[in-house]
Amino acid sequence: MSKATTTDRQSPGPHVADSHDVIRVHGARENNLRDVSIEIPKRRLTVFTGVSGSGKSSLVFDTIAAESQRLINETYSAFLQGFMPNLARPEVDVLDGLTTAIAVDQQRMGSDPRSTVGTATDANAMLRILFSRLGTPHIGPPGAFSFNTASVSASGGFTVDRGADKTRTEKVSFSRTGGMCTHCEGRGTVSDIDLTQLYDDSKSLSEDPFTIPTYTGGGWVVRVIAESGFFDKDKPIRDYTKKERHDFLYREPTKVKINGVNLTYEGLIPKLQKSFLSKDRESMQPHIRAFVDRAVTFTRCPDCDGTRLSELARSSKIGKVNIADACAMEIRDLAEWVRGLEEPSVAPLLTKLQHTLDSFVEIGLGYLSLDRSSGTLSGGEAQRTKMIRHLGSSLTDVTYVFDEPSIGLHPHDIERMNNLLLRLRDKGNTVLVVEHKPETIAIADHVVDLGPGAGTAGGTVCFEGTLEGLRGSGTVTGRHLDDRAKIKATVRKPTGALEIRGASANNLHDVDVDIPLGVLTVVTGVAGSGKSSLVHGSVPAEEGVVAIDQTPIRGSRRSNPATYTGLADPIRKAFAKASGVKPALFSANSEGACPTCNGAGVIYTDLAIMQSVATPCEECEGRRFEASVLEYRLGGRDISEVLAMPVTEAEEFFGSGEARTPAAHRILQRLADVGLGYLTLGQPLTTLSGGERQRLKLATHMGEKGGVYVLDEPTTGLHLADVEQLLGLLDRLVDSGKSVIVIEHHQAVMAHADWIIDLGPGAGHDGGRIVFEGTPADLVEARSTLTGEHLAAYVGV
Repeated sequence: MSKATTTDRQSPGPHVADSHDVIRVHGARENNLRDVSIEIPKRRLTVFTGVSGSGKSSLVFDTIAAESQRLINETYSAFLQGFMPNLARPEVDVLDGLTTAIAVDQQRMGSDPRSTVGTATDANAMLRILFSRLGTPHIGPPGAFSFNTASVSASGGFTVDRGADKTRTEKVSFSRTGGMCTHCEGRGTVSDIDLTQLYDDSKSLSEDPFTIPTYTGGGWVVRVIAESGFFDKDKPIRDYTKKERHDFLYREPTKVKINGVNLTYEGLIPKLQKSFLSKDRESMQPHIRAFVDRAVTFTRCPDCDGTRLSELARSSKIGKVNIADACAMEIRDLAEWVRGLEEPSVAPLLTKLQHTLDSFVEIGLGYLSLDRSSGTLSGGEAQRTKMIRHLGSSLTDVTYVFDEPSIGLHPHDIERMNNLLLRLRDKGNTVLVVEHKPETIAIADHVVDLGPGAGTAGGTVCFEGTLEGLRGSGTVTGRHLDDRAKIKATVRKPTGALEIRGASANNLHDVDVDIPLGVLTVVTGVAGSGKSSLVHGSVPAEEGVVAIDQTPIRGSRRSNPATYTGLADPIRKAFAKASGVKPALFSANSEGACPTCNGAGVIYTDLAIMQSVATPCEECEGRRFEASVLEYRLGGRDISEVLAMPVTEAEEFFGSGEARTPAAHRILQRLADVGLGYLTLGQPLTTLSGGERQRLKLATHMGEKGGVYVLDEPTTGLHLADVEQLLGLLDRLVDSGKSVIVIEHHQAVMAHADWIIDLGPGAGHDGGRIVFEGTPADLVEARSTLTGEHLAAYVGV
């Protein structure tokens, strides 16, 4: 074996390349950042802390990670850049020392009905290849095992010109074998629509009979139906002939002309299936989801038994297991099955598949199955699923950016996540983590604390240094870092009980439990133990139950806290009443919009492959309304000035005097109660942090009438100081006579509970059982479960 010779020379000093050991940020002004300048050490684990809305994500994601991605995109040709999203350069003076950034955020994974854990991680693709090679009987290539691929066949002829007036017709045929179930089209479920929930059949089309969202009388959707020429507009729907009824409900797409405009008419059922039912339920807007829940019944497909696959795809097996069986296994069981396969011809494939499945188990997701719809994953599960492809990667000197990786994790699971973050760092990578949990802050090599407050009161670096330095820094995070909620000396007495008998949804093992009413009940347990299955699957979704899940709120740059919470309506009506004009004039999305910028406040200039440029509208000066609307005043303020108010100022403004509006005041009180008093009413939702969005959603649902509130991990995205405020809010709900059921991992919420229901002992098929019921004090004293051990350590017992 030959070996290169080396010359033993004295090094004159450190190599110049070794001097680039920090990421330098100078003058960052993205969102609420106020000219932030900072140096972040490379190949270290840096944790960014601060209250919700202090600017952590603005610095890490919107500045550092965004600029890295933009610079990488610029290395491609102009032709390829034309197919990529146009990324704007962040508002920052200098960014030096950047490396390739991989951002792993909390965004839910694609919620297409055909998207599963397996398709999102390429595990399904490897399984399809495996079964196409080893499955018996052999049925075809990998596509024959794909529920996203339909079987198609075609035949025909084409004419070949031979010259000298000679032609010859040749016959051709084409076929492709896919694995899609033809009945459910690869969705696993079929829908049955209740027609009585779609329209009032005693009314005619001219009487606005529809009860479907967006199907309003003056809208184009209804006009196309009413003016299609297929129906008498004044004839009640119940009196339609058989043909009229068929055309009304099922007619194929047909071209029609209405007022000289060519449009397409389609029967009501296929139109609804394309517009509403083709989307995953979790991705729908709340009012659309409520309609679908009311009008549509989803049942398991009788042809494929919910597997999404054709009978042919299910007939091919390796041993006694077909691909549907493999995808339905818990991933840790599937990993063991794959480990038992010994076939040299596919050895590299088995090695890669084994590594992917073992990564699921290592990251704490072994309880999932590959056929789990990706839209049903929690934010924490989705984030960890995205991490799978980075575990074991050979890349080094990469910047990994994580957004609260501890979300959705039981204290028992956080240590495992911490070890994964440290492994990425130890391979020579820079790891940047936005986090609130003290357990993860504790492993940081470097801590950056932003604040001191949220929104306009934040956006500055209050501290950077070590963990011990943070403790003595006097910042909000430093003061609350060692906060520990105490177990209450006395707990409230229940006023009744919600009886659950024989619960067996998902992994639950015939669970019987009584959830006490009139108190604060916390349902806890390791991730995947069955908490959500028990509460959301067993607590009746009836009138009087207000369920607040983890689904993130959606919104465009035109949406803001006023429009999302419903606050805009009473404000517009108050202005209209005081001015004697229509409420629509006071909407920047309707009649009152500035005609130049269409109510956006800015003008966007598209520069093709270059970043789009946004400039304030010169006509309205960024106020979004036309000048004549701003002449109308309420309490001495115009509508743009009201939308620029913080919640606390608006609460006082609408609470008394000429502008007194009780409906608006009630909503503003709820926003203040959840700690959002600093938000301006017109601030775009796209600029809010994850914690701010979570609390905005909580404030909105608090306005619903109900006696039982069900909250799913309300501490998501909340700073240690914010959790204390949340506990006060929960107490006020219970003291006002409500029953509050909280699914939660945060020890502060557990310690503050009146009653705890702990599920486990493990996840998946190792969970689904009640392992403890009682008060927090009893749980700490018994220490009989993982939750009990961690809660005892938390309260210092």
